[in-house]
Amino acid sequence: MKKVLILEDEENIRSFVVINLKRAGYDVVEAGTGSEALQKLQEFPDIGVAILDIMLPDMDGFEVCRRIRAGNAKMGVIMLTARTQEMDKVTGLMTGADDYVTKPFSPAELTARIDALFRRVGGETAAPSEIHQQGPFLLNNRNRTVEKNGERIKLTQVEYSILKLFMMNSGRALSREDILSAVWGREYEGELKIVDVNIRRLRIKIEDDATNPTYITTVWGFGYKWGL
Repeated sequence: MKKVLILEDEENIRSFVVINLKRAGYDVVEAGTGSEALQKLQEFPDIGVAILDIMLPDMDGFEVCRRIRAGNAKMGVIMLTARTQEMDKVTGLMTGADDYVTKPFSPAELTARIDALFRRVGGETAAPSEIHQQGPFLLNNRNRTVEKNGERIKLTQVEYSILKLFMMNSGRALSREDILSAVWGREYEGELKIVDVNIRRLRIKIEDDATNPTYITTVWGFGYKWGL
């Protein structure tokens, strides 16, 4: 059974989420503080997706996300944000979250986001020879890893999926809508800014100079292009 961590200090919201996730077939681990969440992650290393509220009584959800990413690039992370806090969405994504859901949210929306993340966390079926090299980059689709000049780059599953999409479409301009559909799924109803923030994060990891990118270039008014 797929295991999900829900970190939420408001017990009524947490109980509501737990009930609905269990109905959807998930095994749910609960935490009410950031410290408790980090302890649960150590106790249950098979947790595939973590849902993190931002405002907590001890450390905030951003710090929990940073600590998760310090040791685990593959776990899916969803931030719960207030609808009016636009900066929280960007901050959450830049600290390593894969997605965000704004409050109030429907159980169906949250379940759909979790399902999509589990599909990415689970990886894709790949042939042993499915290794792609372009310039300094070596993409191994069997174990979903990327190397640059022989050194492993630590990518989240979303970042890996974006990079793979670019490498499979080298020289082709991809719109934000193309990227959103390919990586998050056609049913995804989130905002296009999630594409921009994840590409900003990816550039920091793969570019020689993220302020002057040469691999992922911007096609103004349209989207992005892999430019090797």
